[in-house]
Amino acid sequence: MKIGSILENQNLEKRIAITPGLVKKYITLGFEINLIENYGTHLGVTDEQFKGMGVKISKDESEILSSSDIIVQLGMLSDDKISKMRENQTLIGVLNPYKNKEQLVNLAKKKINLFSLELLPRITRAQSMDILSSQANLAGYKAVIESFANFEKAIPMMMTAAGTVPAAKVLVVGAGVAGLQAVATAKRMGAIVFGTDVRMASKEQVESLGGKFLTVDGSENMETEGGYAKEASEEFKKKQEELLADTLKKIDIVVCTALIPGKKAPIIIKDHMISNMQSGSVIYDLAAVQGGNTAFTEADKIIEKNGVKIMGESNILNKLPISASNLYAKNVFNFIENLYDKDQKKININLEDEIISKTLIK
Repeated sequence: MKIGSILENQNLEKRIAITPGLVKKYITLGFEINLIENYGTHLGVTDEQFKGMGVKISKDESEILSSSDIIVQLGMLSDDKISKMRENQTLIGVLNPYKNKEQLVNLAKKKINLFSLELLPRITRAQSMDILSSQANLAGYKAVIESFANFEKAIPMMMTAAGTVPAAKVLVVGAGVAGLQAVATAKRMGAIVFGTDVRMASKEQVESLGGKFLTVDGSENMETEGGYAKEASEEFKKKQEELLADTLKKIDIVVCTALIPGKKAPIIIKDHMISNMQSGSVIYDLAAVQGGNTAFTEADKIIEKNGVKIMGESNILNKLPISASNLYAKNVFNFIENLYDKDQKKININLEDEIISKTLIK
């Protein structure tokens, strides 16, 4: 079987779905790998390196899209690329069914098997394929680095002959994978760290990393069966808002990570809260691409309100494309290995397998 991949729109996405470290494993499984010319050049991987591993490099994007049995990507293909595909192929990536309904309908008409990896169930057996966790880990780390780079004071406490520099106070809003990595990273760099989340299960995790968990009195567990945060009640939101408003007055850096799958990001930090923050504070909003967790967030811009910098990017992983690609490519390989029947040398869409049934877009 042939497995292929082409470059994403480089202005939006620098990650790749097949990295050199996985080539031998694919070939061992019985795959022939077809990649577009200059597939990894921007990440320091030459076509010659790929060829030396047994990869076929093509200048013709149409050939790869039409001849590959399995196509692996990061995001959804554009309409012109979809038109080059044929029946009974398999497309694997982050297809975002909430946003890309029209393209998915066009692909379904061609009887193409569609697997969207962000829909993976949160079960133990799927952990090695969990692209949301692997990518969110890096995003949480990088968000802290970016916010610290824009904060014009020292982060750790420093005791000098000239006086003591106090440690920066960091608040992480949302204690999922990205949030917990942000807590850990900020703590390692010497900050005093606080974390908050609607899921009470996060309290122990935040505290195990050295953070202080902010708890709304009378909190109930706001966690779905799949392990995601669900939308809070109006009463909870009011209590949370009061706690945040008071806490933010003494916070230097805020990292926002709160997202609800398939919906606009909830606005958690309101304008009146920002107006009471200390001048020189920084908010890094990882939810910027879905509207943001603050009232002023704009993706790929630094907005300044009352001396507070509010920032966020459409794709923060473009700043860590090598690490992010390596993790994503390994997740994809593990998914394909589970999907592939080695004896029959074909994919096996076993709907009794929860991993396959939950990611298959019907």
